[in-house]
Amino acid sequence: MLDRPLRVLIGCETSGVMRRAFAAHGHDTWSCDLLPSEDGSNRHIRGDVRDHLADGWDLLVVAHPPCTRLCNSGVRWLHSPPPGRTAADMWAELDEGAALFTACWQAPVDRVAVENPVMHRHARERLPANLPRPQIVQPWWFGEPAKKATGFYLRGLPPLVATNRLPLPAKGSDEDKRWQAVHRASPGPDRWKFRSRTFEGVAAACADQWGRAALQQIRSAA
Repeated sequence: MLDRPLRVLIGCETSGVMRRAFAAHGHDTWSCDLLPSEDGSNRHIRGDVRDHLADGWDLLVVAHPPCTRLCNSGVRWLHSPPPGRTAADMWAELDEGAALFTACWQAPVDRVAVENPVMHRHARERLPANLPRPQIVQPWWFGEPAKKATGFYLRGLPPLVATNRLPLPAKGSDEDKRWQAVHRASPGPDRWKFRSRTFEGVAAACADQWGRAALQQIRSAA
């Protein structure tokens, strides 16, 4: 029987939302990102997550790896780069994004979840051939009045089960527009932070369901 809390690493997170959700269940949880944590927690490692993947974790959740060059919505920039950037820049960032994703997916951890949207073919060609299809979830499955398709690539973990499905608002209504705030966010220096932030309800489901699954697996193997 496991006589210690799970050791959990939340990679590519500055908000602390996912870290706090797992910590609330008593797990030994740390976040890691190149940027400092928004909440000033002393359980945040500032650095490249790849340098910490082999530190003896029971569960790895990579919450927000850079996905701009990997996802379908960003494929256009590979051939028509934004002002001040070159196509070579875009392809180099694609290679780096794919390398980070692959390193996290292949981490020496038995249970891994990597968040990423649906990816275009150039990205998929750079990823492991045996990569499964992601589970796509929505925040409104977990009591959050919002629309944002989120993909989780899972290894050693079960798909999330909806906890509180909300009824969808009428399409085009004011409420529907509020639910799409993530997609309607105005351009600005902090837009990426708002768009990448984990919803509390989703984080709570991850911590509860994946935490319980990990504990059960470890206890069964003991």
